[in-house]
Amino acid sequence: MDRALNYLALGRKAGLIELGEEPVGAAARAQKARLVLVAQDAGDHTWRRAKSFVAGTNQLCLKVPYTKDELGMAIGRTSLAIAAFTDPAMALAFVKALPQPEKYSEELASLEERTRRVQQRQKEAKAHQRNKQMGRKPAGKH
Repeated sequence: MDRALNYLALGRKAGLIELGEEPVGAAARAQKARLVLVAQDAGDHTWRRAKSFVAGTNQLCLKVPYTKDELGMAIGRTSLAIAAFTDPAMALAFVKALPQPEKYSEELASLEERTRRVQQRQKEAKAHQRNKQMGRKPAGKH
């Protein structure tokens, strides 16, 4: 199996991906979808729906070089036309693993920035929890 498809399977197992039109639409409306994937042989209606899900937001939509059957087989279904990663780091790893990742340079740059911001927020939250446990006050508020 292709490395990118392995990330798709890992995302499903980890609960970091939404599968199918309704769950993807719900995730996009809730601003949780980081990357919406559409199979290359999906219908025009599916592509338009995916684009409308992310329209006006900073969520990404990408037509991947895999068929519905290939995407479905990667996650244990018969076919899959649309999916959405809800974790930016997993989405970044998926795009990097695609064949010819240089073709997706804009998406890569955007996902790298989002991943960096999420990791920074997690680091700050961890430091905040540590400071709460140690009884420290934030700098400048003595």
